Amino acid sequence: MIRSELIQKIADENPHLTQRHVERIVNTVFEEIIEALARGDRVELRGFGAFSVKARDARVGRNPRTGEAVEVEDKKVPFFKTGKLLRDRLNTK
Repeated sequence: MIRSELIQKIADENPHLTQRHVERIVNTVFEEIIEALARGDRVELRGFGAFSVKARDARVGRNPRTGEAVEVEDKKVPFFKTGKLLRDRLNTK
């Protein structure tokens, strides 16, 4: 599912909201998650999961084409840990 499909599904299930309003809501939610992560905060959506930021140390990598050593700078990467409810729903048979 992509963002536009999510917006359409929410709009279809909530006929009292226009698609423009739903789009604004979805964009606001995503933007707030991004801003919180940029500040280094953790974002927890109970039952779904938690977004956080992990730091990766600088290291020496390899260019896969040439095999040449390349310095890779330290960086921050987003991390998502699934919640129990989501894990349980995915693993029910």
